[in-house]
Amino acid sequence: MVVDDIKTLDQNDPLTSYKAQFALPDEVIYLDGNSLGALPKRVSERMEETTRQQWGQDLISSWNKHQWVTLPQRVGAKIAPLIGANAEEVVCCDSISVNLFKLLAAAITFNGTHVRNRIVSSHDNFPTDLYIAQGLETLLGSERCQFVDVAEDELMHAIDDQTAVVMVTEVNFRSGKRLDIAALAQKAHQHGALILVDLAHSAGVMPIHLNQWRVDMAVGCTYKYLNGGPGAPAFLYVRSDLLGNLQQPVAGWFGHSNPFAFAADYTPDQGIKQFLAGTPSVISMAAVDASLELFSDLDMEQVRTKSMQLTQVFHELIEQTGLTKTLTLLSPLSANERGSQLSYAFDYAYELCQALIARGVVADFRAPNFIRFGFAPLYNSFDDVWKAVELVQQVIESKDYLQPRWAQRQTVT
Repeated sequence: MVVDDIKTLDQNDPLTSYKAQFALPDEVIYLDGNSLGALPKRVSERMEETTRQQWGQDLISSWNKHQWVTLPQRVGAKIAPLIGANAEEVVCCDSISVNLFKLLAAAITFNGTHVRNRIVSSHDNFPTDLYIAQGLETLLGSERCQFVDVAEDELMHAIDDQTAVVMVTEVNFRSGKRLDIAALAQKAHQHGALILVDLAHSAGVMPIHLNQWRVDMAVGCTYKYLNGGPGAPAFLYVRSDLLGNLQQPVAGWFGHSNPFAFAADYTPDQGIKQFLAGTPSVISMAAVDASLELFSDLDMEQVRTKSMQLTQVFHELIEQTGLTKTLTLLSPLSANERGSQLSYAFDYAYELCQALIARGVVADFRAPNFIRFGFAPLYNSFDDVWKAVELVQQVIESKDYLQPRWAQRQTVT
C-alpha cells in the first residue's frame, strides 16, 4: 500500500464531509474516540443556547417551555434507531453503572424464585459490569444472586437453567473482539434466561439490531462514538413486552407515573419512563441531544464499512512496515469480527502511548500491556491512519519509548 492508495480512499469516502463538523485541534490525529468522542461544533452552540437563554433567561420555566422534563425520553428516541429499537423502548439517564444495577436487579427478581439466580458474564467484561454484579451478589446474598464469570469463549457453555441473566458487552473493551449477540440471546432464551447487552463500544459506530436479535435489555454510553461529552448520561433499553413485568429497584420520583402529584406512595410508570430515578442532568443531556443530530441522516452500514476499512488499512500498514515483530495484535485479524478499534500487546505499551501523544497521535493504554487505537469514521481519515503508522514506526525504531519520562504514570491511562 502506497500514499496514492490512501489518497484514493479519502477521495472516495462518503463520510468525508462530517469531519468539518467537529472541533478537532490542529496537528492532532485523534485515535481515542472509543474512549471519549471529539466535540461536535453543534454541541458548543447548543450549550451556549441552553445556558445563556434557557437557564439564564427563561430560568425554571424551561422545564415546560423548552421541554426539559421530557429530555430523557426524547434523547432516548433519537438513540433508538441507532440500536435497532423502538422509540418507546429507550431512555437516556444516569450512568452505565447505575443502569446496570437497575436492570440486573430487575432480571434477578423477574422469575420470582431463587431457583434461577445466576448472573453469567465473561471474566474479561468491562470492570464496572463485573463490579456491579459482584456488588449485587453481596447485597442480596449468594442464594438469591450468584455471579458467575467465565472465559469469553466459554460463555455459551455457561448458560444453563439456573441462569437468570446473561450480561455481555458486544465489543470487548481490551481486544475489540465482537461477540455474536443474536446467538447468545437465542441460547439464553432456550434456557429461560434474559440477556443484558452493554453497547458502550458499539453504539454509534456499527449497526445494532436489538429487536431483531431479541435482546431483552441493554445499556450504553453516549460519550464515546456518540460524542455526547465527558461523563455524558448513558442510555437504557428494555424490550417493550418486558416493560410491565420488570421491577425497577431505584424507585425515584421521575420514574413515578405522576411525579408532580407528589404522592407519598410510589406508583411506577408502565413505560420506559419507569427506569428513570432522579431529576435528569439537563445541560449534559442537551449536549447529547445536539450530538445525536449528526446521526439523523447517517447510514450506519456506511459507517461500519469505513470503520472496517480504517482498521484494516492501519493493520496492513503495521504489517508492511514490519512492526508486527514488536507489536502483537490482540484484536481479531478479520475486520468483521472486531469493533472499531485495534489493540496491540507490547511490554512498553504505556510508554509507547505517551510518546505518541507527545507527537500528536492520541491513542490509549489498557492494563496490563495493551495500546488501543480507536477509529471514529465521522472524523478519522485514511490520511490520519497513514501518518499515525509513520509515527508509530518512528517511535519504535528510534526506541524513544525507552526514555524515562514516558514511564511516569498518570492517573488516567
